[in-house]
Amino acid sequence: MTDDPMVEALAVRIEGVLDTSERRRAEYASDASNYRVAPRAVVFPRTEDDVAATLGFAAENGLSVTARGAGTSVAGNAIGPGLVLDFSRHMNRILDIDGAAGTARVQPGVVLSRLQRAAGRHGMRFGPDPSTQNRCTLGGMIGNNACGPHAVAWGRTGDTVRELRILDGTGVERVLADGLAPIPGMPEFTTANLAVLRTDLGRFHRQASGYALEHLLPERGSALAKSFVGTEGTCGLLLEAAVDLVALPKATVLTVLGYPDMASAADDVTAVMASAPIAVEGIDARLVDVVRAHHGVVPELPRGAGWLFVETQGVDAAEAVWVAEQLVRATDAVDSRIVTNPVAAAALWRIRADGAGLAGRTADGRPAWPGWEDAAVPPQRLGDYLRDFGELTRDHGVEGLLYGHIGDGCIHVRLDLPIADAPRRFRAFLYDAAELVVRHDGSLSGEHGDGRARSELLSVMYSREVLEVFAGYKALFDPNGVLNPGVAVDPRPVDADLRLVGLPRVRPEGGFAFAEDSGDFGVAVHRCVGVGKCRADTSATGGFMCPSYLATADEKDSTRGRARVLQEAARGALDFSSDALAESLDLCLSCKACRSDCPAGVDVATYKAEALHRRYRRRPRPIDHYSLGWLPRWLAVASRMPRVANALAGIAPLRRIGLRAAGIDPRRPVPALARRRFRRIWRDLDAAGPGQEPEDRSRTVVLWVDTFTDTFDPEIAVAAVRLLTSLGYLVRITERRVCCGLTWISTGQLDGARAQLRRTVEELDEYVRGGSVVLGLEPSCTAVLRGDLPELLPDDPRAAATARAVRTLAEFLAEQPNWRPPESVTRRVVVQPHCHQHAVLGFDADRQLFARMADSVTEVTGCCGLAGNFGMQSGHYDISVSVAENGILPALRAAEDDAVLLADGFSCRTQAAQLAGRRGLHLAQFLAGQRGFPT
Repeated sequence: MTDDPMVEALAVRIEGVLDTSERRRAEYASDASNYRVAPRAVVFPRTEDDVAATLGFAAENGLSVTARGAGTSVAGNAIGPGLVLDFSRHMNRILDIDGAAGTARVQPGVVLSRLQRAAGRHGMRFGPDPSTQNRCTLGGMIGNNACGPHAVAWGRTGDTVRELRILDGTGVERVLADGLAPIPGMPEFTTANLAVLRTDLGRFHRQASGYALEHLLPERGSALAKSFVGTEGTCGLLLEAAVDLVALPKATVLTVLGYPDMASAADDVTAVMASAPIAVEGIDARLVDVVRAHHGVVPELPRGAGWLFVETQGVDAAEAVWVAEQLVRATDAVDSRIVTNPVAAAALWRIRADGAGLAGRTADGRPAWPGWEDAAVPPQRLGDYLRDFGELTRDHGVEGLLYGHIGDGCIHVRLDLPIADAPRRFRAFLYDAAELVVRHDGSLSGEHGDGRARSELLSVMYSREVLEVFAGYKALFDPNGVLNPGVAVDPRPVDADLRLVGLPRVRPEGGFAFAEDSGDFGVAVHRCVGVGKCRADTSATGGFMCPSYLATADEKDSTRGRARVLQEAARGALDFSSDALAESLDLCLSCKACRSDCPAGVDVATYKAEALHRRYRRRPRPIDHYSLGWLPRWLAVASRMPRVANALAGIAPLRRIGLRAAGIDPRRPVPALARRRFRRIWRDLDAAGPGQEPEDRSRTVVLWVDTFTDTFDPEIAVAAVRLLTSLGYLVRITERRVCCGLTWISTGQLDGARAQLRRTVEELDEYVRGGSVVLGLEPSCTAVLRGDLPELLPDDPRAAATARAVRTLAEFLAEQPNWRPPESVTRRVVVQPHCHQHAVLGFDADRQLFARMADSVTEVTGCCGLAGNFGMQSGHYDISVSVAENGILPALRAAEDDAVLLADGFSCRTQAAQLAGRRGLHLAQFLAGQRGFPT
């Protein structure tokens, strides 16, 4: 796709895709840093010839070239004003793994976790393992010299490199290995600069700022390939890499050491390192508090306010434990915990992994940013550095959450830097921080590179002579400055191109309140800092977030890609009615998984509804907004004559014509209406007959009768009523037929949604004030009452009270002290959690029930693909099926014939029935089928 005539000539030279569309340029204008630089075009090369053609075209036309993998760089070194080459789409193959030699050959777009799985089959692994390993690419790791927790034992990426095949800035292919021959002038350059290389560079392991030219020294093997690692795309474009692997440890143990604070933990690093650990990570108590607030609970930690996670190994489990015990005795920790269970250890490590993303918010919820993200000092100076750094942040009035690679002296922190409102203060802080780390003989960067965030600050760390050596090295590779300008050599100012500067306030227009984002839609969409968890390779583990991205592998379908385009709309660079924004949001399923799974709490489903609201408010809408958005109204009419409606839907030609006219894909069958709605059945239920209201309204349960249960599956509500009455509760339903407004929300008709919700709180208020529980059966509708209701009616105190009263069936049962689920009542169960339940309500209560009631539970970890109106809309059917192929369909094919499918969501049950021919049961129905259930 090209909107730029100048680059059309390149489009015909390559097999890959060239895209200059407004939407694509917005998606690639940022990485995971504070910076925004819109490219001229994005290229997705299929072959090495495409890379060469792109580089040649750029040189001919005065354009720059920037290489990009997953775009998770926090330093701003994966964005550029010219052509951005995304290697992750096509050039992502593992070319060879040689288990005997312990090596791997890969293309630059290979995701690390894929390499780890492939190497694991040979009993090996790649040593460095950054927290982004399930989406970062090997090319990006080589560009930034990435590390991770195990670098303390197995080295940084540069330590693993054997051979690199690159294109230099002139388009010449070079093979870099030991020795200096491949680059003309390199031997002479090295000889002329021996003094600088020996005295200023490579002083400690995490000296990552600048170029790692110490590897050019003869005593270090004249390792040209290693010197190229960490040049951040400024010296060449990687085509292929040969790297070393390490053997998987035979047995490992995690020891958690508690200290009064992080600085005290850092003081103990020498004693810790004496045990030859393979990982040493530090975590501050404030970060643990943020993880706990996000997830509700964290595994038990020893006493303290700062912790070291130390992993040791042994030839067997006994030796690993012995090493851990010796470690505890040798340290000054105030408390400790030795963890031998791998599952428990993984849960503890997850605190560190989740914290890396959640650090984007301070303890009190304010946005925190990179910029001074990964400074490092010699480990023996780390404690003193942390104390001085604490004083520095207090002096500048900023705050952040600390964590990092204590064994290597590298500390990560994101700070509530005044980027948007005071960029001069931001700049002043960075310079003061740079001077502090230099006083401690440290490095501005310990692993993420300098990029736009720190390249200007290199003049604080290095002399003019050293900077001239860096410039001379780059000139040997890239004499015309085509590759990634503004980084490392001749840098851009640290306060130029900041994404947050100059943003207008985007006030509510009758939509969501965005209470947690100062009532500002722009602040909300800028929650996305680009960490890219939405791009994670979940092929081995499954995942809910960004189901359309999992189906397409296109950045535009990731949470981050959509957030970037929404940010352009919020800043005024795109109109809310633009085709670019419409294209970006089209394949969003509104599954809300990003709300819980994105570390920054980005909620694209809400942003999409808000954007649609702004685009179409008081304007004509697409036909499906009326057919599907007003579905409860149409169902209220059709359910009065269900036999007629079902008969008409069964006439294939008529059905296809009607669906097309309504904007619905004609390949979709129409679900059959129940012969009697639940509200009519309710009148005949003995359990709901006239009775005296108890004085204690807490013994009354209001059953929320959603449209889908009422008109399609009334037997679910019947089963729920019988279960509730068996527990001694009086069941009530709302006197009037009311709606949560879900279909209005998903189509951006927020005025209509608020009208629906006002009627809802009016009906429920008397019960809620009396202490009654509101029990929801359909997860998506229940999630609206729990999550969206207070945001859409922020000025109505009844809304928040109602939200607090809402329960799922499993949550309600878990609160009953005298109820126990029947044990092992069925052999095999396949469970499909609804996305909205996963994201808003939580699934733990259900999970605990199923574990008690089945011998084998297969939990589908992914969206079903129907997702309310999405899978019904014209143009979405194929993607809907592709999403289902990432979760529910293969799970059902692999299940035994007698396995029970449990799915509380109407969409999930419908998708399973239509695509797999399998009937799903609601939890209430499942319990109704058990022995002893009241009839």
